[in-house]
Amino acid sequence: MEKLGRETESIMAERFSKDTVIALATEGQGRPYVRYVNAYYENRSFYVITCGLSAKMRQMKENPAVSIAGDWFTAQGKGENLGYFHKEENREIAGKLEKAFSSWIHNGHNDFSDENTCILRLRLEEGVLFSQGTRYDIDFTE
Repeated sequence: MEKLGRETESIMAERFSKDTVIALATEGQGRPYVRYVNAYYENRSFYVITCGLSAKMRQMKENPAVSIAGDWFTAQGKGENLGYFHKEENREIAGKLEKAFSSWIHNGHNDFSDENTCILRLRLEEGVLFSQGTRYDIDFTE
């Protein structure tokens, strides 16, 4: 396994630094749960807009370990609730999410007046990326 390098970071950014659907797996009460989420990749993490009261957030509060799968990519890491979408500390990433998710973010699905509307950060630890016939085993830790 090699550290995330320029080549693999470039592939990750090109493939996932936009509105991307990934499968997100969590564990709760000894059972695995998986669902599709819209995500945006930046700097070793995927970001998701969600409700802080959702099942996935409750499960990650008990056990932050997550697995994800996307376009020729799988990874493991930790889920972290960054808090309310409009919190001052989230301004920069929230702006990027608004741009990436512009085609649907204001369609009524999200209630941005509700402080339970939060940003979930999926901090990657290790993963496997396939690109043009090459397999990359990546250590995302810094």
